[in-house]
Amino acid sequence: MLIDAHSRVVDYLRVSVTERCNFRCLYCMPDKPLSWVPHSEILRYEELFLFIKAAIDCGIKKVRITGGEPTVRGNLDAFIKMIADYAPQVDLAMTTNGFLLNDLAESLKNAGLKRVNISLDSLKREVAGRIANRDVLERVLLGIDKALAVGLKTKINSVPMKGINDGEICDILGWCKERGVSVRFIEYMDNARANKRLRGMRSDEILREIASRYEYEEIGRDPKSPSRLFALNDGYVFGLIEPHREEFCASCNRARLTAQGLLAPCLYFDEASSVKDRIKRGDIEGAIDIFRQVLANKREKNRFGEKATDRAFYETGG
Repeated sequence: MLIDAHSRVVDYLRVSVTERCNFRCLYCMPDKPLSWVPHSEILRYEELFLFIKAAIDCGIKKVRITGGEPTVRGNLDAFIKMIADYAPQVDLAMTTNGFLLNDLAESLKNAGLKRVNISLDSLKREVAGRIANRDVLERVLLGIDKALAVGLKTKINSVPMKGINDGEICDILGWCKERGVSVRFIEYMDNARANKRLRGMRSDEILREIASRYEYEEIGRDPKSPSRLFALNDGYVFGLIEPHREEFCASCNRARLTAQGLLAPCLYFDEASSVKDRIKRGDIEGAIDIFRQVLANKREKNRFGEKATDRAFYETGG
């Protein structure tokens, strides 16, 4: 069992397989050049798997594949299959922008992927293009449809931003409700790489917008995620992810491994420890020792409100 310094059981590992992304979203990396870390500097799938396998043996029950955008790394289905074959009981999920999912969803599902979270910040082509800095909406919608068609459990993530997509909150909720897909509205997370003019919406503002069209009641927290859940009159459930709330970190069960072998205890955390050399030497026991030390040093709360983190979310994995 893996336990952090505040007696929280850590059973959820988020694994970034690449920092590369085919979008340049305003809230993530709008100004990053179209470049990437050389392949020689990132861990091979087989090396990532050695660490994941050991982490599962230590108590990890959920693995989420992230990026950057994970689908831009080739042969992702082979990596998924390694994990699924070793531990079919593990909750194996992926966060994606959905752009390439129409082509990949079936092979990923067949490899053992169980769930996907797909970003959808606008239903308007021009707005989605402005946010992502490329024309993306049509292919994202096709990706969502394909994920549902092949049987992947699907959630939608949406980040409301003032003056950009704040008028679409109810439209996105209604679109998801019509398709029986759950949506989570995420408070914008301030970071040093984002567009400096962005202003996100807090949860009370999001709820006021929803209340203009729907009646709802709060039904508690999602035991499998940090989201607060709400139900409409017809029973449809949506969620809010609120990193700025005091209790957000209270039940944190997560840690993150980057493609370059950095272990970070929190998305909003500038310090990280490398296990790359240990893994490449085959010293997986030593890598797990570093993992335990990272958890022993894990802060009780994130740093939202203190400063904008210098760590790029596309490196750590959102």
